Amino acid sequence: MAYTKIHAITATVSKAVDYICNPAKTDEGILISSYGCSPETAAYDFKFALSKTSQSDPNKAYHLIQSFLPGEVTKSQAHQIGVELADRLLEGKYSYVVSTHIDKGHVHNHVIFCAADNINHQKYHDCKKTYYNIRSLSDDLCREHELSIITPGEKRGKTYKEWQAGKNGSAWKEHLKSDIDEAIKTAATYEDCIGLIRAKGYEVKGEDFGEKAHKFISFRPLDRERFVRGSAKSLGAEYTKERIKERIEEKALAKDKKRVPFPTRKKPIVRDYSKKNLIDTTEDKFAESPGLKHWADIQNLKIAAAAYSQAGSISGLEEQIAAKSELAKTARTSLVETERQLKDLGQILKYAEQYKTNRIYHIRYQKSKDKDRYLRQHETELLLHDGAENMLKRFGIDIKNLDVEKLRSDYNTLYSKKQTLQNTYKTAEKELAGLNRKLDNLNQYLGRTPAPLATGDKKHDKSQNSL
Repeated sequence: MAYTKIHAITATVSKAVDYICNPAKTDEGILISSYGCSPETAAYDFKFALSKTSQSDPNKAYHLIQSFLPGEVTKSQAHQIGVELADRLLEGKYSYVVSTHIDKGHVHNHVIFCAADNINHQKYHDCKKTYYNIRSLSDDLCREHELSIITPGEKRGKTYKEWQAGKNGSAWKEHLKSDIDEAIKTAATYEDCIGLIRAKGYEVKGEDFGEKAHKFISFRPLDRERFVRGSAKSLGAEYTKERIKERIEEKALAKDKKRVPFPTRKKPIVRDYSKKNLIDTTEDKFAESPGLKHWADIQNLKIAAAAYSQAGSISGLEEQIAAKSELAKTARTSLVETERQLKDLGQILKYAEQYKTNRIYHIRYQKSKDKDRYLRQHETELLLHDGAENMLKRFGIDIKNLDVEKLRSDYNTLYSKKQTLQNTYKTAEKELAGLNRKLDNLNQYLGRTPAPLATGDKKHDKSQNSL
């Protein structure tokens, strides 16, 4: 299971990078990776990328933290997941540094990435939507690496409203009002309502009416020392004993006045039985109930008939599955290769722009009469130029014929290709699942021995770059 959180860096990027790259925390620097920069020059590289954007918000970088449960993941596996998360989230556009800390009781990743991308010079938009995307990507990686994930609805902590209510001592009052509302909806009379409230674990007093009765009704949960009055000041005007009784009477009156409309003829609902799975009639409840068994047999007949009518024949269905499986496998292979090309081209484009922008400083340095003085004044620009030149040579780029616009055009073309392949792959996988379900239904209904189902290329080699 991995927990994630992210925050913006508006001050010194260098200090943040130095912290996450601390040798004492990263197994003497072994658990550090980077893309589009190096840990030593990340601050300069980020500064250059930020200089190209026209957006004025103060964010220089973002710091993403991914934490794992103690003992669930090894340090090398955690680092691999951190790099994969950065690659999927940033898509080769943003420079980043990833480090894995092992000095605490739990292994956790730090990802610092530049706020501006190297391709379109747009800033990363940090919001709820992008954070949920980070969570989703992190969960996907946990599944692929056979780690546990946070299930939907699992309690993660208090919301601000819950915390504030608890701080003010009013959370239990909201729960009390909710229980009273529920009792009013259920009860037919005022006396029944009071009985239901008591049954929920509350002590009630002052509920009677009359001259000698208390002015206010009062409630006390078993874990509280004091009663709270059912008054407009304490719980609200809807929770006085008079108003509680009125609400029950209004509900009964509205029920009596409710007219039953003349039934209108509805169009018959046409159900797609091909999307359903066969009902397992071997369970004991079907043997004990002939009527239930008869109903299930009819449903299974409809499901099998729908699958057969859409497929035409079992052999035809198997051919469709084989073709769709091959399409999914081919699309995935092409997608992985395209993502690799995008990552490489993203780095080349980043260093090409860096080289082009700072080339003038290198030329002036060469022509300068006082090279030491010029170096002191433009050390950052000269450092960026030399670093970019070295990286471009490593990639085998001809610096003399460098064309940044051509590189950007190639990147955009590859990115469009990636999106098309993603849509093709997802559609093929979805259609393949539907075809496999139909074949499985027919095999079960006819008592055939099923052949191994085609599942695309999901169980791919873990050494291969994942999507």
